[in-house]
Formats: sequence, structure tokens, C-alpha cells
Amino acid sequence: MSNKGIFCNLILLVFTLQVIAQKKVENNNLSIGNPILPGYYADPTIKKFGDIYYIYATTDNEMLASGAPTVWYSKDLKNWYNYTMEIPSFTAKPITNFWAPDIVVGNDGKYYLYFGNCEIGCNIYGYVSDTPIGPWKKLNENDEPVISNGYPREGFPSLDAQFFRDTDGKIYSYWGTWVHYNGGYAVGELNTATMKNMMNSKNIPLSQTPEPFEAAYMMKKGNKYILMYSGASCHDETYNVRYSYSDSPYGPFKEGLNNPILSTNEDKTTHGPGHHSVLEDGKDYYIVYHKHDYPMTRGGLARQVCIDKMIFENDSTIKKVIPTSNGIREIVKSNVPENIALNARATASSYYHLQSLEHDYEYKPDFATDDNNATMWKAGSNALPQDLIIDLGSVKPIKRVMTQFEFASYYYQYTLEYSTDGKNWQFYVDKSKNRTSGSPMIDDKNVAARFLKLKVLGTEKTGLYAAVWNIKVYSELFELPLPLENKISNIEPAVVSSRKMLIDIDTANEKYGSSFKSLPNKGSLGGVFTKTGNVKISWDKEDKIKALDFVNGALILDKPVPKTLAWNGSYSVAVWVKNPEVAKEGEFLASWCDRSEYNLANSFNALAYNSGHYGAASHLDGHFDMKYNKVPEQNKWHHIVLTFDGVVEKIYVDGVLDNSQNMMLSSAIKKAKIIIGASDIGENYSGFMASFKMYDYGLTKEEILNLMKQTTPKATKGPSNK
Repeated sequence: MSNKGIFCNLILLVFTLQVIAQKKVENNNLSIGNPILPGYYADPTIKKFGDIYYIYATTDNEMLASGAPTVWYSKDLKNWYNYTMEIPSFTAKPITNFWAPDIVVGNDGKYYLYFGNCEIGCNIYGYVSDTPIGPWKKLNENDEPVISNGYPREGFPSLDAQFFRDTDGKIYSYWGTWVHYNGGYAVGELNTATMKNMMNSKNIPLSQTPEPFEAAYMMKKGNKYILMYSGASCHDETYNVRYSYSDSPYGPFKEGLNNPILSTNEDKTTHGPGHHSVLEDGKDYYIVYHKHDYPMTRGGLARQVCIDKMIFENDSTIKKVIPTSNGIREIVKSNVPENIALNARATASSYYHLQSLEHDYEYKPDFATDDNNATMWKAGSNALPQDLIIDLGSVKPIKRVMTQFEFASYYYQYTLEYSTDGKNWQFYVDKSKNRTSGSPMIDDKNVAARFLKLKVLGTEKTGLYAAVWNIKVYSELFELPLPLENKISNIEPAVVSSRKMLIDIDTANEKYGSSFKSLPNKGSLGGVFTKTGNVKISWDKEDKIKALDFVNGALILDKPVPKTLAWNGSYSVAVWVKNPEVAKEGEFLASWCDRSEYNLANSFNALAYNSGHYGAASHLDGHFDMKYNKVPEQNKWHHIVLTFDGVVEKIYVDGVLDNSQNMMLSSAIKKAKIIIGASDIGENYSGFMASFKMYDYGLTKEEILNLMKQTTPKATKGPSNK
């Protein structure tokens, strides 16, 4: 895209944000140089070892930011490559949380990696390697943390640790989160003889770092110690970067000028920036931080990494950082040759149109060729296969194709074909059996072609879409920073939706009374629902409707939860219910996940009917749950449908969209049961239910309206006339 086109798009964006009453179709390129990484990553630590830059970060957008421990590396700050690191698991369980990593070089020349984890206590754990990318060994074989929870004082959460080597060789750490509740950050000296324990640690008084939240970062400018940190809430636009300074690594610290130095900009193209690190490259300083994705995923946990220049006025004063779309791309020098697919015309088998209460946004095919990590092509549904065709405009030599799929940590199975005329195709590469993840996926072959066709055939995780941040094409080969390739996964490719009604319970033809012990499932999953507790088939005298009457009881299916509902699998749950009294919490209509497997947000999904923060959809955390905007009136019959298509979760009440949110789920079904009338831990529904239907795909609005008409409960004669 030309500079003129970029400028026009930005003007259009500002205009549409101002015209609030007019619903917008959001197809503007919001970014060119930022984000710098193609994917969802947060809490970045940037380092330069030798002539290679490394970014260690939290892998975001799954299970409360609990993705694989990866590192990104680059020689030019523009072209980045992803690698999944080999980190030994804890003795008690595998590592899921790899939060806010940092890395330092010890006096022995080895690399020491530290990160936060809350699976066996919210602690900082340490690992060591001979290289910046591993393989890693535990510093403590008994899983003893380097910085433990409750240190240096009781109740203090030990997360978000960053390490700083002073000019005298001493290494200090600064850590703490939710510090506005916990009395301020902590500081201590790392024992450089062992690299695995702290000395002389203390808390920094809250007054010395005004308006803090988390993510302390120490650096030195001249003789001044600059303690930077993030304030407000990481979940929304208030998140920001602030700083204080001192003459000592222990303080006392004085608030700096210009705070906050980085915050959401006026047009919100940089939304919720924070949790940063700083790269000192020569005489220049660059701040590397995360911001929220766009359209924003619920809870703000699909973050993306950006970089901008940071300028000191003097040793104790930082100017306000101007977050930009271009980042530092204009000053980057790269030896990577021209991408001949840049802004090439692209077509696809389908593309996703996100329509919700907040957004009207299209993931168009052309977004795969714009070299923009803020935009992507996403297929119209998670059905497979899906294909993307790129037209280079004329026949050109092709030697390398680099594809950046939506999730770098999971494998995609695909083929690449080439053609000179768009009609006759030959294989460029066949990776239909691929089980290796990575970003970019690099495929080399020397051909001449005008057209390239990417066909996505399978994914490692259920419900992932065929989706590509960028596909880049080169007419010549070039050297890669490191000769790395991820290990082959032993996980089978994900199953795809059967697009069937899995569960079908209808009381119309069932007998009245409490004597029944089970009900057959008439859906495609089959099986039998067994009654537990107090459930009976009763008669709503007011409306003369036959229905299940739940009073501290539930129905549990004897079939396993199907794999199509695992992870990000689509689903729809449709019920006719009458709730005599709507409580503030509880009142679960259905559950099909097991919160004990991970006990992390978005790994649990359930449909509820209450007036609390998880009144419609529960995901274990108020930041991710979805409430009813208008709670369905109690003691009246309602048709309630919770639907998720793999991108947007929606709740419909009587055929009207009540609430919606962008989501990425990580549904835990390994030990789960499909339960009607309660959650997995017995949060019971008390009321009537005339019918229950569940599908392994997202129903459209038209399908929901038709279903509501077809299943509307009809008045019947009471029990005495059965």
C-alpha cells in the first residue's frame, strides 16, 4: 500500500470513530510496522546477544495467557522467527504458565531464564542453558523457586520479575503484581554465585511508585536508576507505563515527569499499552511493549508486541512516548530481499465477517499480503479445507515462500501449489501430514509462477481457523538468523465439527412424575441422561407447559464429551426455560467442561441464567465471563441460546442478540461430563426447562429464529389428564 493510501485509511479511521452513531465496517489497516510479531504475545523482554535480537514473552490468547514457552529471534528487528523452547516440566505437573520471562547472562557466561508460574504457587522459577534458546536445565531439581510467593513479606505475590545488572556487576531483581493491593514492588539482589536465590530483599513503599499495578523494569541512565512500571488495568484502555527514579537501586524513588509516558492514544490504534522492556542499541533507546489486538478479544488477553523509540530529556526524565503504526520500520536496515507478494491481489474460498454488538469487521484475503501483523486473512468458518490464492501479477521466479499462520505454537497441515495461468496447478510443497509448528513456515523450491495457492487441510487444535497473518514470497534465497526447527508434535490432528445436533431433550412425550431415573438423548451423540438429585417432569400450572422441574438436581450424560467441543471448538446450546427467581450467581443451565483440569480462564465453558457477571457464559473469571445486558425476566418462559463459532460468543434471548464478545477458548473436556441443570461442581439451576438442544457448531441468527419457532413449548393438559 502506498503512503497516500495509508494516510487516507488513517483519516477514515479517525472519522468513523468520531461518528459514533454510524455503525462502521472496520477494514482499515491499523498498523504497518507495529505489531512487530505475527501473533499474540505479551510481557516482552528484548535482549541482544551477539548480532541477534531475542524477544522472550508470554504466549497469549489461550488459558489465561498460558501458551507454549517460545522465543522470537531476528537480525534486523523486522523479520522475526519463532522457536518453541525445551523447558523441563515441574516434578508434580507439566508447565502451563510461562509468564513474563526474563533472561540474564551469568558471570560464567551461561544464560539464566526466569519466569513466573502459579501452578504450584505463584513463584519465580529459574533455568540455565549454554545458549539463549536452550535446551534448559532446572536451577533447582526439587522445583524450589528462585523467588517464592510471600517474599520478602507474607502475602506478597512473586510474579513479573525483571533482572538488572548494574555497572558494578551486581544483579538486582524487581517484581510484584497487583501491587496497589500489596503495598508496592519488591527489590532484591540475586546471588551471582548460584543465580538461584535472592539476598537483601525488601519492599519499595507504594508512595515511591504512584498508581502502580505490575511489571517493574529497572534500567540505568548515567548515574540514575530508572524504575519503570505499568499502572491501571491490563484488561482495558487504562493500562499505561510510568516511572520513578533514584540514586540507588534500592531507592528511595521519586516520581518522574511526564507520567504516564506511554498510554492509549487518541484514536485508540494503540490500546492498553504496557508491560514493557527497553532495548539500548548504541545511543538509541527503544521501548518494547504489548497492546491489545484489534478487534479486541474479551479481557484483553490477545495482546501483541510493539516497538517505538524512547527519548530521554536528561538522565532522570523520559519524554512521553508517541506510539506509532510504523514503529521503527523506517529506520530498520535489512538484508532480506524484496517480498514479491507484498500487496498482491488475493482471493479465498471464504473469509470471516465478524458481526457483533461492538464490531463489524472483515478478515479479507488481501490482509494476508499486506505485511501487517495487525491484520490477517481468516476463513469464513472453521470448516476445512480452506484455500487462499495469491496473484503476483505476472510470471515470476519463486524460490521461497514464508507463511505466518495465526498461532505459531501449533502446527497447520497444508499444501502450496503454483500455476502460471491459474488453471493448471502443480505442488510447490505438500505438508498435508505436517506436525511441526513454527512461524514463519519456510518452504523452498525453485519455480516460475504467477499464482500461488495455499490450502489449509488440518490444525493441531480443535476449532482453529485457517488464518494467516502474512504470506511472503521471494525470488531469491537468503540466510536465516539461526538454523532452528521445532520438534515434531505427537498430537493427532484435531477433529472437525460434525455439524450435527449432539443433544436433544424434549419433555413433550415424556411422562409426568419424579419416578424417572433416566432420559434418552435423541441427538446424534446418543446415550442416556441419568438423574441425580431432585428432578421431575412437572407441569407449569400458570402457562400449562410440561417441563423438567429442577430443584437441586441434574441430568448427566453417560457419553464422553465429544472431541469436537474441545479447545476452541464451536458450539450452540439452546434451551426453553422459566426461572421462577433469578439469583445473582449460580443457576447453571448446562456445563460440558471440567474446571479442575486447568482451572484457568477460558478452559471452562458453561451456560447460566443469573444476574451476576457470569450470568450468561461462565469462563472462571469476571474479566472473561459474559453477563446478560438485560437479564431475562424471571418467572416467564424464554428461549435462551448461547452460541460460539470459534471467534465470537453470543447470547440470544427470545431471538434477540443480548450480548457478544470476541473469544478464544481452551475448553477442557478430558474428564468432563455433559451436565444439564448444574455446573461441574454442582451450581444448580432451580426452575423449569421444556427442551434442551446442543450442537457442535455455531448457529446463525436465522437458524436460531427458526429453532425458536419450531420448539416453542405448547400448552398441554395437566398431570391428572395424562
